Amino acid sequence: MTKGDMYTKEILKRILEEGCLDENPRPHYSDDVPAHTLSVNHGMCTYDLTKGETPMITLRPIAIKSAIGELLWIYQDQSNDLEVLKDKYNVTWWDEWDIGNRTIGAVYGETVRRHNSVANLLKGLKENPDSRRHMISLWQEDDFKEKHGLKPCAFLTQWNIRHGKDGIDYLDMCLTQRSCDFATAGCINQMQYLVFQYMVARHLNLTPGRFTWFYDNIQIYDRHIEQAKELIERESVSCNPKIELNPDVTNFYDFTPNDVTIKDYPKQLIKTKNPQLTFDLGI
Repeated sequence: MTKGDMYTKEILKRILEEGCLDENPRPHYSDDVPAHTLSVNHGMCTYDLTKGETPMITLRPIAIKSAIGELLWIYQDQSNDLEVLKDKYNVTWWDEWDIGNRTIGAVYGETVRRHNSVANLLKGLKENPDSRRHMISLWQEDDFKEKHGLKPCAFLTQWNIRHGKDGIDYLDMCLTQRSCDFATAGCINQMQYLVFQYMVARHLNLTPGRFTWFYDNIQIYDRHIEQAKELIERESVSCNPKIELNPDVTNFYDFTPNDVTIKDYPKQLIKTKNPQLTFDLGI
């Protein structure tokens, strides 16, 4: 199984065995029933990219292109405009958090734009590669004082350049996530930021090294319990997914979702053996 499959089964088992049921949830389902969750606190998943380890799972099909579009909307377009997200990437799942003007307010891409976060990161990594202060934080209290939709879930990235004993300079990155709807988005969140790491490494002519995902609170909704049990029982599809970027693109700001390919990921076989599941979303 992929390392993503392994972690997915471990985490789902932990949530089912140890999970705490919340009492007064903020989200509701589309039928206005409160969306309760089972959750656990604190954990990590780590991947050595030089060994081909990734969070990609085969327990159900993963539509990675839309997820990459969302990532680029935040960090490349630096936008909170839902029309940009829809027209450019055909992604509409943020529409539920429209604050009334076809934006999600002063969060995510708007925060990146205000604080010039990506440009500062790229400049800092290039000019001061040994610093331990390279990070992007989407958690900005002053921005939250303005009207906004959902607060950032995956909110902090920390970046380090490692001079390997093999003479290669590696770019390591860790992502901190305060909350994760794991059954639906756990793999997707990790893959988005892994692709982000690959793109930044390409921009700086570095080799992707280690990716680590820290989660604070990780949950499954009460309407996802049966799906979680099914995912645990499913057999993995034998493969070794690899991320490949278009070799002709070297500038972070030029990448598109079509410049990212997941090699050795037999999507049709996965659809047949482990078909997609339906999840009610908490909004």
